[in-house]
Amino acid sequence: MEVMIVLIVILGLLFDYTNGFHDAANVVSTVIATRVLAPVSAIVMAGVLNFIGATQISGVAQTIATGLVEASNATQVVVLCAVIAAIAWNLLTWYVGIPSSSSYALIGGLLGAAWAHQGIQTILWRGVIGKVIIPMVISPLIGFALAFLIMKGLYFYLRHRHEKHGQDVFRHLQIGSACFVALSHGLNDAQKSMGIITLGLFAGGYLSTPTIPLWVIMACAVVMGLGTASGGFKIIKTMAFSITKIEPVQGFAAEASASCVILTASFLGMPVSSTQMIAGSITGVGTAKSTRAVQWQVPQKMVLAWILTLPGAGLVGALAYLLANALGVRG
Repeated sequence: MEVMIVLIVILGLLFDYTNGFHDAANVVSTVIATRVLAPVSAIVMAGVLNFIGATQISGVAQTIATGLVEASNATQVVVLCAVIAAIAWNLLTWYVGIPSSSSYALIGGLLGAAWAHQGIQTILWRGVIGKVIIPMVISPLIGFALAFLIMKGLYFYLRHRHEKHGQDVFRHLQIGSACFVALSHGLNDAQKSMGIITLGLFAGGYLSTPTIPLWVIMACAVVMGLGTASGGFKIIKTMAFSITKIEPVQGFAAEASASCVILTASFLGMPVSSTQMIAGSITGVGTAKSTRAVQWQVPQKMVLAWILTLPGAGLVGALAYLLANALGVRG
């Protein structure tokens, strides 16, 4: 039992770390693309603010721990297989440079392992549909629309002003909006690792109720910050330079819209994808200029990755559980 819970905590934190460097692109891509901050400075800034955001509890951690599968039916093996599936999916998509969602990889892994353990009845479908599926579909669309509208408003504001005015003002504003994105990313994404570790502790009888212990909060916050500070430069290249050309004003609009949606979702307990939000917002600001300003094959590739992530990670989670069961692993 002790070995199993140690593995859950270690792998939960490893997932948190891979989430940090995998999703570092979401936090810093626009501020690097506009050259407002150097890559190393941007990543260090993001790491610090991810840590601060991660220490602020939202409803996301509780959704992961109790809102997707029956906590009383989840075992330590289910939790362990969920984390293994999420890490495997993160590493695969990072290696090929696809900005997929760490959030949905973890959720998919958990649902797949739970399904393999006790069947469909152990999944809380109201929570899955209301907290995961619906936000997964509409949140990037909201981010796109909000970024589009903000960008159109900024074009109206800047049309009678000298170009240098916009560059100077929004270079400073974009630093603030990038900090806001990093803070909101920590508030939403680190909560997922906290929730899965807490579920493992509860399943093993180490907690009487699935409430998040302080040491789990601090450990996940530190590891998320370190992961983000290590960077994920393959995905940064995709997000920063492949969708559309970004100037400081576009970077500000994309970051402002994405962070607003992520923060709102966090307080509603919805584990949304920061990858989707930033990509949708970048596409929105590009479209506000012209549909031809967007390299549409890149968003199409991302949409395909997002569609595959939930079932793909779920399949990996289910296979990991079946393998563990065949090997006689219990817990």
